[in-house]
Amino acid sequence: MRAADAVPAGQWKTRPAEGRWSAGELVSHLSAIERAILSRTDRLVQKPPKSVPFFKRFHVPMMIVEARVIRRKAPIPLEPQMVGEKEEMLAELRGVRERTLAFIEETRGRDLSKYTMGHPFLGTLNAYEWLQFIASHEIRHMKQMREIAGTLPKTVISLEK
Repeated sequence: MRAADAVPAGQWKTRPAEGRWSAGELVSHLSAIERAILSRTDRLVQKPPKSVPFFKRFHVPMMIVEARVIRRKAPIPLEPQMVGEKEEMLAELRGVRERTLAFIEETRGRDLSKYTMGHPFLGTLNAYEWLQFIASHEIRHMKQMREIAGTLPKTVISLEK
């Protein structure tokens, strides 16, 4: 949220360069990914856990996600109509986050380590690692939001007396 504050509302949908996301597209992506993870994880923990072979329990470290060294194509394509105005989108992201925190509270006391789902790049993650992925994914894109804010043309506001 703080990184998004650096992007003026008037430039929310402005792409900093060809092939790059706007701040609005980035927040749309964050909301969509977190919503999808939460939905899948919520459905997953409603059923008995399945055993996972030992060798499938290893995955790429989360620090790779946060580092932004390897660029990845988003697994869920962006829908242009999902990019709204800045305050509306940040409110949506806060709502998704509140739902994630509610899920964590609802499952407190349960062992979620036996519930696993595959990630297309990282490998098999358990429910706790998926929640960690949400945080690492947001760190990754916070860095990207700062890059967007630093790349956009600066606006000048004049003060008249």
